[in-house]
Amino acid sequence: MSDARKPSRPGAAPYDALLLLSFGGPEGPEDVVPFLENVTRGRGIPKERLKEVGKHYFMFGGVSPINGQNRELLAALRKDFAEHGLDLPVYWGNRNWAPYLVDTLRELAADGHRRIAVLATSAYAGYSGCRQYRENLADALAALAEEGAPALRVDKLRHFYNHPGFVEPMTDATLAALDELPEAVRAGARLAFTTHSVPGTMAETSGAPDDPARGEPGGAYVAQHLDVARLIAAAVAERTGVADRPWELVYQSRSGAPHTPWLEPDICDHLEAQHAGGAPAVVMVPIGFVSDHMEVKYDLDTEAVAKAAELGLPVARAATVGADPRFTAAVRELVLERAATERGEHVTRCALGTLGPSHDVCAVACCPNPRAPRPAVAER
Repeated sequence: MSDARKPSRPGAAPYDALLLLSFGGPEGPEDVVPFLENVTRGRGIPKERLKEVGKHYFMFGGVSPINGQNRELLAALRKDFAEHGLDLPVYWGNRNWAPYLVDTLRELAADGHRRIAVLATSAYAGYSGCRQYRENLADALAALAEEGAPALRVDKLRHFYNHPGFVEPMTDATLAALDELPEAVRAGARLAFTTHSVPGTMAETSGAPDDPARGEPGGAYVAQHLDVARLIAAAVAERTGVADRPWELVYQSRSGAPHTPWLEPDICDHLEAQHAGGAPAVVMVPIGFVSDHMEVKYDLDTEAVAKAAELGLPVARAATVGADPRFTAAVRELVLERAATERGEHVTRCALGTLGPSHDVCAVACCPNPRAPRPAVAER
């Protein structure tokens, strides 16, 4: 790490803990429907429908990979912090399954922690990827206040989509996936950068109201993904010598009502279009995800791979960052950067691409709740 990327001085003060905050997932067949009830709470979806929705979990024994991957990331963060002399305990909580967020915050309070930095395992602006996490934090803190627990302050770390510690591992993973293709189709292979589809209205309102990216088609959510895709595509072109390799941002994991417009094209539709257009092969690059959880394992490795096989189209899938040491180092840098800022120090913020480093504190009108306004923490 260059001197320009180091915070002004070591130490995480005023923070006394880091919370790894994630989505959660079932860890056995009996967990699937209760987990989906948590995810869809308040929407009135019948249990029989949830069983149908949960079929992809049952295909994997009812176990989502996400919890195991978060345990791996948790261990990697603790190891990285210890090796770099950062005395900051790391806890883990989920929005929708054990360890539940409110239980982890209760544990943090009981252990004497009061000022907590939060890393959400979502890299981009958007309601589901940012504000909803902040709403869940507000709900959990309100529940603890009703119990008479000590007051906690939680600060969500900035979006990390364009940090080198995220972009560089994804670039290497894309190159590795290209190498998995037959040599005869490798030079002509297209890149399909994938992320979670969201309703069009939710995408358009993603980001802060004063963020220029919010004015782009698709709002900050799409603009941020496109910036990452350009960075990776350019790096791949430089390292492979294939300067004109086509690429596109595509979507997966749609779950809404058919009549509601969501971001398109879907990855399977994209594969059909690429095959019809004469593409010799496609590499799927899941830039929208931090780990190889169910939406990667099922929607890409199962459904999309099956579609490609049906078409006779060679495909490969790039790995996500997971617990890559460069990513854990990036998390450490983000903690130290935010800590230095909170101490009133000047710090150089590390970001690639054209959009610059994201904001520390979200605006009240940032990424609004599509159903009804709700309290959220870490906003101004």
